[in-house]
Amino acid sequence: MSRIGQVVRAALVAPLVLLAAPGTTAGGGDLLVAPTRIVLNGSRGTEIILNNIGNEVATYRISVELRRMKEDGSLEQVEQPNTAEAAARDMILYAPRRVTLPPDQPQSIRLSARAPQGLPDGEYRAHLLFRAVPPPRPAVQTPADFKGIGFALTPIYGVTIPVIVRLGNLQAQAGISNVRLGKDASGHPTVSLELSRTGQRSTYGEIRVLKSGVAEPIALQRGVAVYTEVNKRRVEVPVDARFVDQAKGPVTVQYVEVGDGVNDVIAETRTVLN
Repeated sequence: MSRIGQVVRAALVAPLVLLAAPGTTAGGGDLLVAPTRIVLNGSRGTEIILNNIGNEVATYRISVELRRMKEDGSLEQVEQPNTAEAAARDMILYAPRRVTLPPDQPQSIRLSARAPQGLPDGEYRAHLLFRAVPPPRPAVQTPADFKGIGFALTPIYGVTIPVIVRLGNLQAQAGISNVRLGKDASGHPTVSLELSRTGQRSTYGEIRVLKSGVAEPIALQRGVAVYTEVNKRRVEVPVDARFVDQAKGPVTVQYVEVGDGVNDVIAETRTVLN
């Protein structure tokens, strides 16, 4: 039996931009999203602004995802949600769910949360995924002498941001331990450490490594979250190239909670880097 030639159009899913989330604007492909982290403390909702910075009209589909943090700070997709995760997914309300944006055209997404009656106080988190919808393309003409299977790959870009709902007066404490000098995959110096977290809510902020006599942090990492499903997280903070020669010796390491008008040192330790 002869083989029949065919061409299959496949979707090549580019790595999603998973935000915990650094900065105030993030991009995936030609999409900018702001803000990149939402915290809802009451019944009042908020808005997310999408902006197409590309040169062509683009369509994006919006959906709710569930993700769990691992101790290395990465986020994995949840296949079987627990009770709290399912509650977070079900209480997130947003509209519209699909947008088509001309170039340089912003679009607001209305977002709110409706907690069911009797839901215990606590922090509930889901993630909003903004994924590009590839435009329709003309069918690929298969050469007459072609045999086998061919693939036409279309990149699909996505951005996901955390949406955190807090019910009740929630507290959290943090700590810093196991601070040491290291190197990343390219050999650049880093300050590696372990963040610990206890309490009823997540923490979010930046890691600052301070050196006496140096006005700026010699190492800085923004957008560091420790979510409620983990009690500790490993972090590697790149040493600023200007201060590599000053990295060794006594330092102060701070975990500073930022955002929503907050700028508090929630954990601090002093150590000597060798």
